[in-house]
Amino acid sequence: MSIAEAGEFGLIARVVARLETGPTTLLGPGDDSAIVAAPDGRIVASTDVLVEGRHFRRDWSGATDVGHRAAAANLADIAAMGAKPTALLVALCAPPDMDITWAEDLASGLSAEASLVGASVVGGDMSSSPTLTIAVTALGDLGGQAPVVRSGAQPGDVIALAGRLGYAAAGYTVLSRGFRTPKALVEAYRRPSVPYEAGPAAARAGATSMIDISDGLLQDIGHIAKASIVGLDIHSGAFEVPDQMRDAAQALGVDPMQWLLGGGDDHALAATFPAQTPLPDGWRPIGRVHEGTGVTVDQKPWSGPLGWDHFR
Repeated sequence: MSIAEAGEFGLIARVVARLETGPTTLLGPGDDSAIVAAPDGRIVASTDVLVEGRHFRRDWSGATDVGHRAAAANLADIAAMGAKPTALLVALCAPPDMDITWAEDLASGLSAEASLVGASVVGGDMSSSPTLTIAVTALGDLGGQAPVVRSGAQPGDVIALAGRLGYAAAGYTVLSRGFRTPKALVEAYRRPSVPYEAGPAAARAGATSMIDISDGLLQDIGHIAKASIVGLDIHSGAFEVPDQMRDAAQALGVDPMQWLLGGGDDHALAATFPAQTPLPDGWRPIGRVHEGTGVTVDQKPWSGPLGWDHFR
């Protein structure tokens, strides 16, 4: 059955049937608005959009994977503020002739990823469009903690990382060259593995700044450098290239450090901590903050790609 055959309200009914309700949802889909608990009294909000052909391809990723990925991109932003995600709002614009099961599987992926952090999809909107587009807004709760913003890094701070880098970028390169293996890299592109709990843990440990690595490590921590008016130096020796990534890079003629330092979509978290602060579990040091501006690698400018830019 196509979406056109099911109709708008038939589609909504099928999608809502795939959604789970999290503990912070007081009123879910079905009314003019949802109601989400906000115990802290402050709501953290972030939004992102995925456009077919620009952010994903249906011949590369299944609908469930796209749902996981769309949710993860927003939930990671909430975690990067030191907050716990509570809810997602999703807008779907789809071609009328698209099979309705694709939208159902998308909803399953969105709901499953949200459930990893106790959040749920609480509402959204749908429209017909020649271009398949998914827009997601995430909400979160700070739990009494101060938000960890980009502008707090200080000279002498340690730069630390939680999560993995380079896997999704390597998977994208593999797929773009027409291959489907190594599976670990391809699956990382299709469905990120995000260290959600590392964000609130960093906030509790006294992180001075934090950011989600969605577009590439060097580009994203450059936002910290600019907002904090400091320089950041990354130590290349802090990164170990996994065997599968090294083998794929050799086969494809790519420097794997380009994936690690300039690749996005893994949604790792980068943060800065005072030098004497013990790093929380799951965090590892990768560099230092110093007086100055910009981002360097081993105290030198990086000549490779910095990261993703939608308009470049």
